Amino acid sequence: MSVDAPATAAARADTLSKVYGEGEAEVRALDGVSVEFATGRLTAIMGPSGSGKSTLMHICAGLDDATSGAVSIGSTDLTQLGDSDLTRLRRDRVGFIFQSFNLVPTLTALENITLPLDIAGRKPDQEWLDEIIDMVGMRDRLRNKPNQLSGGQQQRVAAARALITRPEIIFADEPTGNLDSRAGAEVLAFLRDSADTHGQTVVMVTHDPTAASYAHRVIFLADGKIVDDMDDPTADRVLERMKSFDAKGRRS
Repeated sequence: MSVDAPATAAARADTLSKVYGEGEAEVRALDGVSVEFATGRLTAIMGPSGSGKSTLMHICAGLDDATSGAVSIGSTDLTQLGDSDLTRLRRDRVGFIFQSFNLVPTLTALENITLPLDIAGRKPDQEWLDEIIDMVGMRDRLRNKPNQLSGGQQQRVAAARALITRPEIIFADEPTGNLDSRAGAEVLAFLRDSADTHGQTVVMVTHDPTAASYAHRVIFLADGKIVDDMDDPTADRVLERMKSFDAKGRRS
């Protein structure tokens, strides 16, 4: 793969494979996956348990290594980076939102939001900080610590933290998995709005058809391969598509 990725792709994978174990114990989590994630769009990745969806996201985010193939963010080929360069890329160009929030319990909401900049020794752009605080609706809770916030509020703080560095792409791993339906809807609406209004690229792993319906596009994985691709999804269409896979994840 060329080091330079197309301008329309915020990230891309080319014939990506990930193998765990050897011989009879070998597990092929990804099997020659090629995919592009378009700039300014929310893409959901779905599939049965063990389909490779989280593995794909972790490799594209630079959190795990591929066995073979290549992956890039923008024009940067991650497979060509050393550990220190990869760490800087994750810090400066990638945002992360996890199911477990991963907030620092001793810090306030505001301190959690600005933490990536503090670690990098950078001061926040006050205008951008104010904008994302208002986007997530947390201005009146900035002095609260995580144990003083609801699950939905904690996840909105995590989303704001992911945005504070103006990342090229945000990876969200089951971001509503620990939330009730109302709080989950608020977080999903925020992620979609960040793409529609601010051109933010978001890649989200989810098992929930309702969550996937907030995306511009849904990619379906099974047995380590992309087996389907849907634009402009609805919850009903996604649910029907998931039902069309048998127990092994293949189309029936």
